[in-house]
Amino acid sequence: MEPVQLAAILSGTVLLASMVSVEIGVSVALIELAFGVVLGNTFDLNPDASWLVFIASFASVVLTFLAGAEVDPDDFRERFWASIAIGVASFAGPFVVATLVAMGPLGWSVKASLIAGTALSTTSLAVVYAVLVETGLNTVRVGKLIMSACFVTDMCTVIALSAIFIKPTVWFPVFLVVSVGLIVALPRIAPWFFGRYGDRVIEPEIKLVFAILLALMVLGQEANSQAVLPAFVLGLVMSRHYRQHRKEQERLRVVAFAFLTPFFFLRGGMNVSLGAVFANIGVLAVLAAAKLVPKFGLVSPLARRWVPEHATFTTLLMSTGLTFGTISALYGLQAHIINRTQFSLLVTVVVLSAIVPTAIAQRWFSPDVEAERADDARMRLVPDRKGRGVAEPVPAPEGAAR
Repeated sequence: MEPVQLAAILSGTVLLASMVSVEIGVSVALIELAFGVVLGNTFDLNPDASWLVFIASFASVVLTFLAGAEVDPDDFRERFWASIAIGVASFAGPFVVATLVAMGPLGWSVKASLIAGTALSTTSLAVVYAVLVETGLNTVRVGKLIMSACFVTDMCTVIALSAIFIKPTVWFPVFLVVSVGLIVALPRIAPWFFGRYGDRVIEPEIKLVFAILLALMVLGQEANSQAVLPAFVLGLVMSRHYRQHRKEQERLRVVAFAFLTPFFFLRGGMNVSLGAVFANIGVLAVLAAAKLVPKFGLVSPLARRWVPEHATFTTLLMSTGLTFGTISALYGLQAHIINRTQFSLLVTVVVLSAIVPTAIAQRWFSPDVEAERADDARMRLVPDRKGRGVAEPVPAPEGAAR
């Protein structure tokens, strides 16, 4: 199939997914994932087309940058320990359980089992961010906590994958130095650059961000690493700038959600082989349980401690997976650590975890945005004994009704 033919089919699917999303009130990311599964198993389409792989990879980095830009640094410091606790628990439980299950009952090799543990330990910052933005929850405290915790989980996953399997190249120090340099320099350059070249129809500010993210992708590839982690931190340090220039952030988001992210989610679904899944439905169920049971068992108590009114919603979104899960499984396949059937099973669990928990969370447990904003407005940050910000209710004025 010619590239333009595949692009036309996928573009029509993207439009249909948007229409369905509006009609039924479910996140378009979930519809695109589901449509990707249908397309990949009904028609002879190539999810590994070079242009599609590139756009999907770039979309994951842009989404991660945008997710970082949504996190308020003050709020992140306030919820630092909550983010660390939830994020580490979300990683550690599935990593250990899935590795042991694959090595024991399923009889996979040690390396294949470690790939399974790594792939199933992830959350999906991309899916979570897309859902939170569509619902407006990215602007309230519970949404920011979830995004921060997702980042911690995915950071643990990348560290595990790199430490166990990936051998950095001689480019890694360059990648590290450039990443740190950009993280330090961009917030200082941005006010001048956007003031001089921004707010124009040719959008130089978006082009600057894209050029930087693509440079990180190139260096990350050469270093045998991933650009998504520095992209998130880069977005995080730019969040103050974007809070003062919301239009710039909104225009960048429009470009991402209109063109880039649909191909990312469609390709994720197209990687699922239903034939391999149905032939190994028992193994699929075991792997799904190895991912979801530890997530619920460990994240739920912590969520009840930190966000008791939205513990179920938080736990469900922390149970998702897509970007790093697919990356880990694909690495295992390309390195001949797992076979095609094992790859299909892992990717299917990852994609299902992106669809099912998110759909349940959005349908039945999604917080009321306006109520959350009102609650946030009644809170203020005050320093505790160690100087960290702690949220407390704003005292009512004297004489106010109680």
